Amino acid sequence: MTHIRHILRPQLVWRTFPVGVLHRVCHPKRSLCTKSDEVKLAEEASKKYGSPAPTIFSKVINKTIPADIIYEDDRCLAFRDANPQAPVHFLVIPRLPIPRISEARDDDAELLGHLLVVAKNVAKLESLDKGYRMVINDGKHGAQSVYHLHIHVLGGRQMTWPPG
Repeated sequence: MTHIRHILRPQLVWRTFPVGVLHRVCHPKRSLCTKSDEVKLAEEASKKYGSPAPTIFSKVINKTIPADIIYEDDRCLAFRDANPQAPVHFLVIPRLPIPRISEARDDDAELLGHLLVVAKNVAKLESLDKGYRMVINDGKHGAQSVYHLHIHVLGGRQMTWPPG
């Protein structure tokens, strides 16, 4: 099963249906957001957050660099971390390039909640039934390395405390 899932993964897209359950849909690879949607999101972010410089995550979103995407919808995507710190380590990022959690606006509440729900649902699909950790780094002292809001989801082993 793992082997088959690995082979099919580049063509799998997860979608959320009204009952809140994620379903796999196998179809030819295509983005749920068109290039014009990406332009619209960039314009919206520019009005709201200034003009943040493109990041590695914006290149994952527009598919100019490859990533092992495990979930995608019109507001966010989740993909495996290139430098995993746990047996399961994936990131959930919004398509809207909010630079950091401390810069999120009150009217981003629905999007922020969506990111957490997606993280929870993908963690379940990744069989993290014994638990997992979600981390959002913010700014220099928070060790944020990419200035595009992202949630780390880590699991598959016992986490230690304190984390840092």
